[in-house]
Amino acid sequence: MTKEKFKKALDVIGLPRLIVCSFFFAIVITAAVSGIDVASYFSSTLKYWGMWAIIVLAMIPSIKCGIGPNFGVSLGIVCGLLGSLLAIELNIGASVDAVLPGFGPWAAILFAMVFAGVSSWFVGVGYGKILNLVKGSEMTVTTYIGYSAIYLMCIVWFRAPFRSGEIIWPVIGAGVRNSVSMESSFGSLFNDFLGFSIGGIYIPTGILLVMILACLCVHLYFRTKTGIAITAAGSNPTFARASGINVDKMRVKGIAISTMLGALGIVVYTQGFGYLQAYTAPLQMGFVCVASVLIGGATTTKASIAHVLIGTFIYQGLIIFTPPVSNHLLAGTDISDTMRQIIQNGVILYALTQTKGGSD
Repeated sequence: MTKEKFKKALDVIGLPRLIVCSFFFAIVITAAVSGIDVASYFSSTLKYWGMWAIIVLAMIPSIKCGIGPNFGVSLGIVCGLLGSLLAIELNIGASVDAVLPGFGPWAAILFAMVFAGVSSWFVGVGYGKILNLVKGSEMTVTTYIGYSAIYLMCIVWFRAPFRSGEIIWPVIGAGVRNSVSMESSFGSLFNDFLGFSIGGIYIPTGILLVMILACLCVHLYFRTKTGIAITAAGSNPTFARASGINVDKMRVKGIAISTMLGALGIVVYTQGFGYLQAYTAPLQMGFVCVASVLIGGATTTKASIAHVLIGTFIYQGLIIFTPPVSNHLLAGTDISDTMRQIIQNGVILYALTQTKGGSD
């Protein structure tokens, strides 16, 4: 390969992306050579891949509509957490189980997802209208909105009038605990559904099917007339207006869909994690999502489902494989969180330096 071709390929791939991918493969090879149980960690990677993919998928509509990576996906996450808590508070699972044994967890997660989807749509519409007022500064504003939403909800969670013993603080008798077990509701429902093992690697079929279904729905939506209009409004607002497209309306729809995917994604994540984490736990989720899609090959103006799937797998693989390898090579240390911060913030910073300016 000539120097010019190598430079062109490097420009397409991106130096940070090449470094991250190379580091991931080096970590996996080191783990295998060191005798670490690679199959077990690949099982965890597949599980977290499915758990995170739908939240990361929320980046696609916001990027396509011209707003850029949705750092404020926390708004949707809050709606999803509320839907999950209501499913526990109303005891949806047990009520359905009394009539249709075995269907309780499915009814509970369906309730949580419907509530999360509907509420997040309306929240997303309002969120999108705010972003239409700050064109050119969307990424900065979404970050502030995301952080503000999480901290505002800290107050709400602490004073929320829940009554379920699984949710409330035991001593106070109100509010939401830091961690709420999903065992009695829909914990690990998708993870365990149709799961099987191959060569010591557990395949969480259910959650991977949900991930594929979500990706398929997003793919098909952006092939519809409305989806194409959203993409046109984001890629070339001037041409879109000349074609009769209401750019502001399409931007609002794009961010509403993004918010809704974030809400549905956190419900899927929560069932897989087994615990619902409120307060400041979701604070960094927006940054993880943005870093994941950028690692996969997306930019601040262009993203695809392939970018989501590739980036999420590599990012989660790094987070899962790094601790055992670092502990093996550097006994008594754990640099996994440091590496996560370096990778996450470094890739985001690189992507922002490639931005050519604000939107119309």
